[in-house]
Amino acid sequence: MWHQEASPVALPHKLIKHNTNQNIMLKQIINGKILTPQGWMKDGSVIIRDNKILEVTNCDLAVIGAEIIDAKGMYVVPGGVEIHIHGGGSCDFMEGTEEAFRGAIKAHMKHGTTSIFPTLSSSTVPMIEAAAETCTKLMAEPNSPVLGLHLEGHYLNMAMAGGQLPENIKDPDPNEYIPLVEKWDCIKRWDAAPELPGAMQFGKYITSKGILASVAHTQAEYDDIHAARKNGYTHATHFYNAMPGFHKRREYKYEGTVESIYLHDDMTVEVVADGIHVPPTILRLIHRIKGVERACVITDALACAASDSTTAFDPRVIIEDGVCKLADRSALAGSVATMDRLIRTLVQKAEIPLDDAIRMASETPSKIMNVYDRKGSLQKDKDADIMILDDDLNVRAVWAMGQLVEGTYNI
Repeated sequence: MWHQEASPVALPHKLIKHNTNQNIMLKQIINGKILTPQGWMKDGSVIIRDNKILEVTNCDLAVIGAEIIDAKGMYVVPGGVEIHIHGGGSCDFMEGTEEAFRGAIKAHMKHGTTSIFPTLSSSTVPMIEAAAETCTKLMAEPNSPVLGLHLEGHYLNMAMAGGQLPENIKDPDPNEYIPLVEKWDCIKRWDAAPELPGAMQFGKYITSKGILASVAHTQAEYDDIHAARKNGYTHATHFYNAMPGFHKRREYKYEGTVESIYLHDDMTVEVVADGIHVPPTILRLIHRIKGVERACVITDALACAASDSTTAFDPRVIIEDGVCKLADRSALAGSVATMDRLIRTLVQKAEIPLDDAIRMASETPSKIMNVYDRKGSLQKDKDADIMILDDDLNVRAVWAMGQLVEGTYNI
């Protein structure tokens, strides 16, 4: 189905005579290859009214009063939904300030990210509170790209800490996480290592509050993952990174976190698809086993992403070979990737079909975060979050909630 051309969609006659009230912003993207949930639509058009998609059609009819945008045969696809990102534009969400949030978000929107869940690495409660306050404020703004806060830690396995701050890592503490969850509705996802004492109670509690529980920075084996799934954990953080695969202890062999998650068919995964955190062959394997419905892409980007910076926000981290590493090169510490780079890597290096790559950047993460009712696909009445990509998969234009992102129009 996804490799077929979409069926025609009739354009209602009333759209041709649409009200040309100057207070209504009407746009029509024409002459593009449009990705819809039914497949590719050639030479169709996407009609935008204010911040919503009014219609997606392959009828060659002009809408009176609409600004015409000629896609010139390029790809018209949904904007990226970023569910794991630490910063960009030399700003880090751990700073907790409105200035840092806006700076990082603006930097990534130029690369096709139109919805974002700002992420904190392992933090103290005051740091979480500061970020939550800023996140709540931005979420309340009209047409905001900010959809919620993601806490990566601090309930992680110290042995798999990677680039996390070790002084902040601890076991799950209900006296800490319950007040935070009760106070801050903006928290939409929280990661933990399921083998830790109290992790099952933690998973059960946060999922009862509608928060996504994700397995992260862990040494979990099959029994741990199986118990975690029963207690609400449905997702895996930066799959293959900060988790073991198949391994030996003395003469016996054991399944790792990776194989255990593969064996739980309904668990979803995210992957840093920069071609470095996970090699292209493994990206292809994830796509083959989990499928586009259960695998999404993330940047896991640090402050130095989408910027001219040659140094990382964290003094322990260096930038080398197109990725962030701990200075002693003992572990990767995050990426400098942007959403468009992820899509190019999936298609050009991992040989994943373009429609699937786009879905992994938009549809699947929006479903994982329960926002598919308004995000993640080009459909009537959904938010007008749209990218135009050329044949080399470079961003040529981005609209977020119907507004052109500054500095992106190059058609």
